[in-house]
Amino acid sequence: MRVLVVEDNKKLAMLLSERLMVRGIDSDVCHALDDAGACLHAGGYDAILLDLGLPDGDGLTWLSTLPRERAPVLVLTARGSLEDRVRGLDNGADDYLVKPADAEEIAARLRAISRRPGHRLDPVLTLGALTFHTADRQLFVDGEPVSLGAKEANMIEALLRRPGRVVAREQLEAAVYGSMEAVTPNALEAVASRLRKRLANACGEDMLHTVRGVGYYLGTGRT
Repeated sequence: MRVLVVEDNKKLAMLLSERLMVRGIDSDVCHALDDAGACLHAGGYDAILLDLGLPDGDGLTWLSTLPRERAPVLVLTARGSLEDRVRGLDNGADDYLVKPADAEEIAARLRAISRRPGHRLDPVLTLGALTFHTADRQLFVDGEPVSLGAKEANMIEALLRRPGRVVAREQLEAAVYGSMEAVTPNALEAVASRLRKRLANACGEDMLHTVRGVGYYLGTGRT
């Protein structure tokens, strides 16, 4: 699983991320709603772990603005009254936990809400001759496997979730590296260069296009 942790307490966010990781759940961490929105645009999350009291707004208000096809949301907050819990569930949360909560229970609830019908992201992404299986991170071109590094796989998944549309470099950096990894100025360009070469060798055409100063998009003349 891959989840987005939205928590403004940096120490708690890091602790949650570490405890989820040992339970087989990878996570990206955001400390504000604006950053969380950028991460979600890049896609690829199975669930969201959401605090409510964020520095740039209320988590429930933000939740109500998300598209219906968003990942399921587990609220993790100090607001523990019955009224708060009912309000949270009525306003779009898929589950609700009150702090402090045991990491084992958090992980179990994240797994549970991600299995609910209608919440899973498309496990197979396609564009022309490209087919990408998100579960095992495997790319195929005309049915033949193409070897990708982990960061290249992250990048092509983010691009294939928005085929033919430009994905901003900030969104791609969030998808490729996550929030806990330092990103050097030209790191994304290096990943894009490797991915472009692999696609060109496999497809016989340049499918990865750069919009200078903005981002990248995938496009093909093949059907």
